[in-house]
Amino acid sequence: MAVRPGNRRLGGVSPRQLVSLVPSLTELVCSLGGREMLAGRTRFCTEPAGEVEAVPIVGGTKNPQIGRIIALAPDLVLANREENRREDIEALEANGLDVLLTDPNTVATAMAMIAEVGRQIGRGEQATALNGEIMAALAEPKAPPVRVFVAVWWQPLMGLGSASYGHDLLEQCGAVNVLAGRQRYPEVSLEEVAALKPDLILLPDEPFPFKQAHIAEFTAVAPARVIDGKLLWWYGARIPTAIRSLRAVVAEAGKG
Repeated sequence: MAVRPGNRRLGGVSPRQLVSLVPSLTELVCSLGGREMLAGRTRFCTEPAGEVEAVPIVGGTKNPQIGRIIALAPDLVLANREENRREDIEALEANGLDVLLTDPNTVATAMAMIAEVGRQIGRGEQATALNGEIMAALAEPKAPPVRVFVAVWWQPLMGLGSASYGHDLLEQCGAVNVLAGRQRYPEVSLEEVAALKPDLILLPDEPFPFKQAHIAEFTAVAPARVIDGKLLWWYGARIPTAIRSLRAVVAEAGKG
């Protein structure tokens, strides 16, 4: 992972201004002590609450205001391969901006990303400390194996497959992903899910806003519960808490 070439290179020097196009990276910057560097964020970047409200909004993750970002002349733009569009990244680079394009698909690559973000914003010690907390959480005992299906979308029903951060995080917590070996977010039927015999179905409240009312759609297959989607999808400052919280959910299902 490295800064994508614009007309300038940071060379590891702490930048004066950042624009973040990824909610979890906005939160990460703040957790590393870089809040004052943020010159722009997306309208979905709402965490940490009470810290980012004063940061100007530059559009959404899929429709950033390119002209406004260019006018801000940030030293670095934080982006993600999955959450942001290629054409927007290329437009920023074509106008001379440096873009750190992240793409963590495992807990290990998320830790490498944390270290790189810390280096780029001059908060390497804080990033090392956060990674130490993640290692400590990973070292704690895993829950007994529990077969889990994670719903990502509803109508059509899509699930969490392999080659994704959420998949690796769950497996680090002791879960066995019933869609392991499938593409990242395959479309499936409830009948297919039933045939895979999950012990537990997780319904994250993002990107699709699963609610308690959706549980009834899945209970004929396996016990289902709604969880905070940030536990599965937000790589960065939340990882230690996510490991412990998801491990507790898996452990509770294993007792049943």
